[in-house]
Amino acid sequence: MIKKIILLLIVVLSVTGCQKKDDKVLIIAEQYGLAYAPLQVMKLNKTLEEGLVDYEIKWVKLPNTTAIREAITAGQLDIGFLGIPPFIIGYDKGIPWKMFTGLSQAPLGLMGREDLKFENIKEGRIALPQPGSIQHILLAMAAERYFSDAKYFDDSLVTLSHPDGMQALLKGREVDYHFTSPPYIFEEKTQGFHEIISGQACMEAPFTFIVGVSTEDFFNDKKAYDGFMTALDASLQFMANQPEETLELLMGVYDYDLKTLETYLYDSEIIFDKDILGVYKFVDFMYRNDYIDALYEKDALIWQND
Repeated sequence: MIKKIILLLIVVLSVTGCQKKDDKVLIIAEQYGLAYAPLQVMKLNKTLEEGLVDYEIKWVKLPNTTAIREAITAGQLDIGFLGIPPFIIGYDKGIPWKMFTGLSQAPLGLMGREDLKFENIKEGRIALPQPGSIQHILLAMAAERYFSDAKYFDDSLVTLSHPDGMQALLKGREVDYHFTSPPYIFEEKTQGFHEIISGQACMEAPFTFIVGVSTEDFFNDKKAYDGFMTALDASLQFMANQPEETLELLMGVYDYDLKTLETYLYDSEIIFDKDILGVYKFVDFMYRNDYIDALYEKDALIWQND
């Protein structure tokens, strides 16, 4: 049932704000959240424009991973950033994309009102972004281990954006739990909510939260690819070596006071780097539990430089 819902979402949701790709135009999709901070630095510093002076750079903000999949399929997008499981589901459904870089690791977690262990969780409604999201797959991993059924919670899922999920949890009406990511997990903790299980505990290993995916056209355009990777390296170095300038740059983006933003970006468990971790553990789990139809090797999922 979940696989049918995922496929339906891919087909039904449309993308606005994207234009058909032309030569010398690079279209990049971003989403919301602290895990995308290097992209914001790249955008605000215009690092990409400096390296690709003969390209027109277009940034579009899309609401979710389904919209990114739809845009890639329609040829309206060169690069998108999203979680590994929805990428794998899209690839399994025939979307012509692969991963080309990691962007961030981040502390995800299932939040609730009571301080209890996952195996003692009560029945209740669980908010997460959408079926097939990284939050959904991590929850299913924990359900398989603790309840011997990966789909144990599938009938309890409520599809809400992270901001709406947080508000629903805070109000105590629509949902009982929220599987979320930064900054919402940080804000919920300050409100007195408890982390019932972390994403890493679900996975039992470190994993990359956000990866970059692209079309083959982008990867084969050596100038565009090299220019983007150089700009990404510069943004990561800027964040690591110039924290004060980074905070000043991002204050207007994330609408936090300086101290809060510093804590979230530099004193939390968010790691910004290009590593891609956990792919094959996700693939194995998702195949065994019928979220995808085939097993895939490294060359199938990640663009490989010669």
